[in-house]
Amino acid sequence: MASSTSLAKRLLLGRPFRSDRLQHTLLPKRIALPVFASDALSSVAYAPDEILLTLSIAGAGAFIYSPWITLAVAVVMATVVASYRQNVHAYPSGGGDYEVATVNLGPRFGVAVASALLVDYILTVAVSISAGLANLGSVVPFVAEHRIGVALAAIAVLTALNLRGLRESGTAFAIPTYAFIVVMLGMLLTGLVRVYVLGQDLRAPSADVVIEAETHHLTSFAFVFLLLRTFSSGCAALTGVEAISNGVPAFKPPKSKNAATTLMLLGGIAIAMLTGMIMLARATHLQYVEDPLVQIVGGPDNYVQKTVVTQLGETVFGNGSILLYVVGVVTALILFLAANTAFSGFPVLGSILAQDRYLPRQLHTRGDRLAFSNGIIFLAVAAMLLIVAFDAEVTRLIQLYIVGVFVSFTLSQAGMIRHWNRLLRTQRDPGARRRMVRSRSINTFGMAMTGAVLIVVLVTKFLLGAWIAIVFMLILYALMLAIRKHYVRVAQELEPSEERPVLPSRNHAVVLVSKVHKPTLRAVAYAQATRPDTLTAVTVNVDDKDTRTIQAEWERRQIPVSLTVVDSPYREITRPIIDFVKSVRRGSPRDVVTVFIPEYVVGRWWENLLHNQSALRIKTRLLFEPGVMVTSVPWQLQSSQDRDLDRLDRGLSRAPARGPRTRPSNGVPVVVAAAPPTDPPEEQK
Repeated sequence: MASSTSLAKRLLLGRPFRSDRLQHTLLPKRIALPVFASDALSSVAYAPDEILLTLSIAGAGAFIYSPWITLAVAVVMATVVASYRQNVHAYPSGGGDYEVATVNLGPRFGVAVASALLVDYILTVAVSISAGLANLGSVVPFVAEHRIGVALAAIAVLTALNLRGLRESGTAFAIPTYAFIVVMLGMLLTGLVRVYVLGQDLRAPSADVVIEAETHHLTSFAFVFLLLRTFSSGCAALTGVEAISNGVPAFKPPKSKNAATTLMLLGGIAIAMLTGMIMLARATHLQYVEDPLVQIVGGPDNYVQKTVVTQLGETVFGNGSILLYVVGVVTALILFLAANTAFSGFPVLGSILAQDRYLPRQLHTRGDRLAFSNGIIFLAVAAMLLIVAFDAEVTRLIQLYIVGVFVSFTLSQAGMIRHWNRLLRTQRDPGARRRMVRSRSINTFGMAMTGAVLIVVLVTKFLLGAWIAIVFMLILYALMLAIRKHYVRVAQELEPSEERPVLPSRNHAVVLVSKVHKPTLRAVAYAQATRPDTLTAVTVNVDDKDTRTIQAEWERRQIPVSLTVVDSPYREITRPIIDFVKSVRRGSPRDVVTVFIPEYVVGRWWENLLHNQSALRIKTRLLFEPGVMVTSVPWQLQSSQDRDLDRLDRGLSRAPARGPRTRPSNGVPVVVAAAPPTDPPEEQK
């Protein structure tokens, strides 16, 4: 029977996949769209909020600029989408911005892009989950009261879904994502038709509130600065676009074409939703402020400001309508699932960085379900810490946001320009040259746009919290360079030389003795079987009575190995053994000392706390001694017998069986070799 831990893992994650099933986890466009595009699509749920609340600082009259701000954001989004379509065709391997910057600008630029993207992925999870709670809390008060606990639970569910594997998580996310698209477009279309076609006077719940500006008599410069800050907040709608370029390997062939098509669909739907939200908000006189208790004049003390999506849903469908709750639920779902874009992109990028030795190698390996499990878990833990630290408040988290993504946007487009310039120097076909020149023009315009936005973001948001994200990027940048330096140094040290290895002149064996029992006798017998040049048994004299008992039993059994007693006046065990081993080897640098340590093998976790602690300390210390080899001689206690059989069963269940396995009467498992396979019948060939 499987252990409880193993059973829980199988229930949550499913049965493990064989490596040759990786091809079956690739995504068609209809599944790839909700997997990779949910972040950008969900931005319509909080980008309009950020645009309006920033403008509210100057009073209700400033809302007239919201359509122009939205138009500028839409132009930037269209430019970025067009630019990244060139990226996915030129670099389909999945490195995305990191690969583009590394190949064309150099490794350090690539690491800068990677650090920015990793920080932005973590913030994507935190912001998306927090925004989802804000929308769901508008219709379900319980969620608003317990938003941190609900946020942590949501991240845990997303983690489990992604650990099950990409295709299964994509299938689970497809229905709510498409439901969000249908509901949002239906709501916007219904509202715009009622206002502009039927001429109905729709008024949002906040249309009649009186807003007092936080700052009166803004100078021209200050007002322009406010508009730039609003624009930078609205540019949060662009986050998630880069995830498709990082996830090209997850698409079904033709990978580049399918990724480019999905990217175009993403851009079109996101722009339509964002502009539709702002148009309907202006038509219904919707108002949204940064601090309702301060800015709303004459409002009730218990006034709760609903999100823009919730207010539009109430305006179009009516207060208490079932469709209003549908809007709230699907909006919260898409925001929760938007975090899945980061869960899809972060582990892939982490795996590529680990392969290039900029991150620990553990991030490069796939788990039981062919997902990058370590990267998924790391992302989840980091996002949970952010949720707790910032109290799951979108307005506080949004100030840290989008800095990283625009750093990667700008450097990626600069790299693509150099990519096209390099190809144009050798390309002679006129048609191919025209296509390259067109692509270079798109990337040049994209770099100019994203670079300008990056400057605006840094200027307007630095003191509001963007500096925190920049500090994390710098720390991560330095950490990745240090990890790379370590791996390079280790590889150089391990590189074999042309000289033949020098054999040790002599091998001195030392058997550690704590008592004269079966594990000790086995260790002595095994040490004798290795035929060392010298063999000594060593015990540490911590208690005189116990030491005399060991000596008497050693002599009574007439063990043909000398027993050396090392005194320890301070009752320490590790230091006297280390000193003894050093003294044995001190005579010749070509000699080696092999230390045999008897160890118990137990079957229960709590038994490990009761045994092997001294052996573990000694072994750990000896590993740092040059010229010393450490050999563990296991002695299996009765409790380990069933555990060993369980481990063997699990191993056989994941590999082709080699024959029947039986348990004889003495309790020792025996593997019986299978008969040689015969040729299959002719009809099966």
